[in-house]
Amino acid sequence: MLAERRHQMILRALRSGGPAAVADLSAQLNVSAATIRRDLLKLEEEGLLTRVHGGAVVESGDQPFAEVAEVRVAEKDAIALRAADMVEDGQTVLLDIGTTAYRLARQLHGRRLTVITSNLVVYEELADDTAIELVLLGGVLRREYRSLVGFLTEDNLRQLHADWLFLGTSGVRPSGQVMDTTVVEVPVKRAMIAACDRVVLLADAAKFPGTGMAKVCEPGDLDAVVTNVPSTLPACAAFEEAGVEVVRI
Repeated sequence: MLAERRHQMILRALRSGGPAAVADLSAQLNVSAATIRRDLLKLEEEGLLTRVHGGAVVESGDQPFAEVAEVRVAEKDAIALRAADMVEDGQTVLLDIGTTAYRLARQLHGRRLTVITSNLVVYEELADDTAIELVLLGGVLRREYRSLVGFLTEDNLRQLHADWLFLGTSGVRPSGQVMDTTVVEVPVKRAMIAACDRVVLLADAAKFPGTGMAKVCEPGDLDAVVTNVPSTLPACAAFEEAGVEVVRI
């Protein structure tokens, strides 16, 4: 069995069944315990799980999209409005999953833009706007969060290029690391970062520190952060030290 396939099966087992021992994973995948330990080490290095004594665990996923969409709407709209001002007509914009990216999509109506997304709510918002060239990435449907994920999504992104990525997050560490709670989204987010000239993190105050054990990127991978947090937060100092523009609303 290929390592990539094993990794997917390990993550699926941990998400569906909770913490698992090395011996159990070895039996399920019909490989040696040594192979499982190497796989767990690799996945931990990628920020996709946490090794514990005798096995590994992943955090539970995000709340369903409909629940998250109902909270902090005013803050998200203010961040979205400022982010929309960064974009010039004729440019290509990549929108991440999440509710703040959706609020940004609402600010783009009537603009002469190309919008690429794996966010089905963004797609539904912009589908009838004839001014916008809309590109929907392929992938496996993640129903509870209205997004498309997996190797098909990542392959699509390798064929595309955008001027801007507006990235969402579950949490931002004091060190400026951008985190996520849902491991299947992390490779897609990393592929989005690789496909763009400029990466802008959209993060309201609740995301500092927020949640998440899977690292998406370091602060130096960002070009700007649009946020409503005070400048005294350690994460803001980490951003500025890394040369990231902090845009406060």
